[in-house]
Amino acid sequence: MNEERIIELEIKQAYQEDLIQALNQVVADQQKQIGKLEETCKLLHDKIKSLASSMSERPLLPLDERPPHY
Repeated sequence: MNEERIIELEIKQAYQEDLIQALNQVVADQQKQIGKLEETCKLLHDKIKSLASSMSERPLLPLDERPPHY
Protein backbone atom coordinates (compact mmCIF):
# COMPACT_ATOMS: atom_id res chain seq x y z
CA MET A 1 0.00 0.00 0.00
CA ASN A 2 2.85 2.40 0.73
CA GLU A 3 4.29 1.85 -2.74
CA GLU A 4 0.91 2.62 -4.36
CA ARG A 5 0.69 5.91 -2.48
CA ILE A 6 4.18 6.87 -3.59
CA ILE A 7 3.34 6.08 -7.22
CA GLU A 8 0.11 8.09 -6.97
CA LEU A 9 2.01 11.06 -5.50
CA GLU A 10 4.62 10.86 -8.23
CA ILE A 11 1.89 10.84 -10.89
CA LYS A 12 0.24 13.87 -9.29
CA GLN A 13 3.56 15.68 -9.14
CA ALA A 14 4.20 14.97 -12.83
CA TYR A 15 0.79 16.40 -13.75
CA GLN A 16 1.46 19.47 -11.62
CA GLU A 17 4.82 20.05 -13.30
CA ASP A 18 3.16 19.87 -16.72
CA LEU A 19 0.47 22.28 -15.58
CA ILE A 20 3.04 24.72 -14.21
CA GLN A 21 4.97 24.65 -17.48
CA ALA A 22 1.78 25.24 -19.47
CA LEU A 23 0.77 28.13 -17.21
CA ASN A 24 4.26 29.61 -17.45
CA GLN A 25 3.99 29.55 -21.25
CA VAL A 26 0.62 31.29 -21.09
CA VAL A 27 2.04 34.00 -18.83
CA ALA A 28 5.02 34.49 -21.16
CA ASP A 29 2.73 34.79 -24.19
CA GLN A 30 0.51 37.26 -22.37
CA GLN A 31 3.52 39.36 -21.39
CA LYS A 32 4.58 39.57 -25.04
CA GLN A 33 1.06 40.61 -26.02
CA ILE A 34 0.95 43.23 -23.25
CA GLY A 35 4.25 44.64 -24.51
CA LYS A 36 2.87 44.94 -28.04
CA LEU A 37 -0.34 46.56 -26.77
CA GLU A 38 1.64 49.08 -24.70
CA GLU A 39 3.71 49.98 -27.76
CA THR A 40 0.53 50.41 -29.84
CA CYS A 41 -1.03 52.61 -27.14
CA LYS A 42 2.08 54.78 -27.03
CA LEU A 43 2.06 55.19 -30.81
CA LEU A 44 -1.63 56.09 -30.77
CA HIS A 45 -1.08 58.54 -27.91
CA ASP A 46 1.75 60.23 -29.81
CA LYS A 47 -0.38 60.37 -32.97
CA ILE A 48 -3.29 61.97 -31.09
CA LYS A 49 -0.95 64.54 -29.52
CA SER A 50 0.45 65.39 -32.92
CA LEU A 51 -3.03 65.72 -34.45
CA ALA A 52 -4.21 67.85 -31.54
CA SER A 53 -1.27 70.21 -31.89
CA SER A 54 -1.81 70.52 -35.64
CA MET A 55 -5.52 71.19 -35.05
CA SER A 56 -4.74 73.96 -32.57
CA GLU A 57 -2.63 75.72 -35.20
CA ARG A 58 -5.57 75.99 -37.62
CA PRO A 59 -8.42 78.36 -36.84
CA LEU A 60 -11.73 76.62 -36.30
CA LEU A 61 -14.80 77.71 -38.24
CA PRO A 62 -17.71 78.95 -36.17
CA LEU A 63 -20.52 76.41 -35.90
CA ASP A 64 -23.22 78.87 -36.95
CA GLU A 65 -21.46 79.97 -40.13
CA ARG A 66 -23.19 78.91 -43.34
CA PRO A 67 -21.15 77.19 -46.00
CA PRO A 68 -20.42 79.32 -49.10
CA HIS A 69 -22.82 77.39 -51.35
CA TYR A 70 -25.98 78.61 -49.50
